[in-house]
Amino acid sequence: MEKTRRKHTAAFKAKVALAALREDATVGELATRFEIHPSQIHAWKRQIEEGASELFKGVRRNHEKGGEALLAGLYEEIGRLKVERDFLARRSGY
Repeated sequence: MEKTRRKHTAAFKAKVALAALREDATVGELATRFEIHPSQIHAWKRQIEEGASELFKGVRRNHEKGGEALLAGLYEEIGRLKVERDFLARRSGY
């Protein structure tokens, strides 16, 4: 009888790794509860510890991109208003 590999979702992996980080139970107890090998729990825990800083970098990048788009729109509007002001100034002879 062939044993097929189980594929775990990212949500499940995060749940197990966070439980390991909380240290409410030993890795052996978590392995029994989630029916996973303890080395797998250690690997997922290590991934979360190493990748945690990346989670917050993405938020900043998205915020900066939004700020750049806002600035671009404001500069565009300033340019239009300058052209309009110059046109009206020439028309009025000012």
